[in-house]
Amino acid sequence: MFDLFIGVKPVEERHRIDAGRLQDFLKDRIEGFRGPLTIEQFKGGQSNPTYRVSAGGRRYALRRKPPGKLLPSAHAVDREFKVISALYQVGFPVAKPYVLCEDDAVIGTAFYLMDCVEGRVLWDQSLPGMRKAERRAIWEELNRVIALLHSIDYKAVGLADFGKAGNYIERQVGRWSKQYVASETEKIEAMDQLMAWLPKNMPATGETTIVHGDYRLDNTIFHPSEPRMLAVLDWELSTLGDPLADFSYHCMSWYIAPGKFRGIQGLALEELGIPTEREYVDLYFQRTGRKGVDPSVWDYYMAYNLFRLAAICQGIAKRVVDGTAASEHAREAGARARPLGELGWAQVEKILKRSG
Repeated sequence: MFDLFIGVKPVEERHRIDAGRLQDFLKDRIEGFRGPLTIEQFKGGQSNPTYRVSAGGRRYALRRKPPGKLLPSAHAVDREFKVISALYQVGFPVAKPYVLCEDDAVIGTAFYLMDCVEGRVLWDQSLPGMRKAERRAIWEELNRVIALLHSIDYKAVGLADFGKAGNYIERQVGRWSKQYVASETEKIEAMDQLMAWLPKNMPATGETTIVHGDYRLDNTIFHPSEPRMLAVLDWELSTLGDPLADFSYHCMSWYIAPGKFRGIQGLALEELGIPTEREYVDLYFQRTGRKGVDPSVWDYYMAYNLFRLAAICQGIAKRVVDGTAASEHAREAGARARPLGELGWAQVEKILKRSG
């Protein structure tokens, strides 16, 4: 099934770009850039259409806002460009950024251009076809890179104004509740319950770091043959926030069955060489020097993240209805809103049961 997301395809009619205008814009802004250029569209991704631009023997990647009616604050390619520019300067694995264009007259919507990093995008978290030690090394590298991100001094890299410090969960629950309501296409009882319960039961959190917002295996590019990450992709949801909210989002994999949303729940992890959730969480805490959290706090983070992911999927479902979804597989992603919301409420029920 993951073959549907891998590689490039001819550009969809609704996402066409005027190659001549783009070429004229880039040749004046990128040293050594020369045409003619060709444009193909990457198959993966539901949100911002992403293209491979080939010109002068080089390959670039272009990310743009989709055309059409959009939810407020979504598809912020300017923020993506800002964060990868800052992180690239300190050697964090991101693609080299070149130029941001906020003038809709060039290709119809805002976009930015970066290097097209050649390597492996691994969609299936069970990593089929790999040896046990290779799988372990890939998962440990995923852990190392998110721990590194959460250890970067955001003020020192020029991102002091990239978001607000403090009250991250409160703001996120509010934001995703609004986004969910704005994109609702059917009644989902579990989501209504989560929107009522989450704001009243927030854990106390104080720390602020750069957060990715959607850190998972298929948003990274690995070296073609080594367990080494070359680039973290898709920074659309990044901001300043609670590192544990970001890390626990990544850890949802252990709670979701493989067929539902690229999860690893129920797999023979030891046999595969994939760390257990406990091992993975402990490794992160060791790397960052942070202290562990109470099980009910961790369950809250899981409930919050499943709610957030369900809201994202609901946004995709609404874009299918509105005709602005960036991928032909968006309908399938949108259908995941209900089961993810129900999984989120099941986490709350665990907390309630534990508290008696």
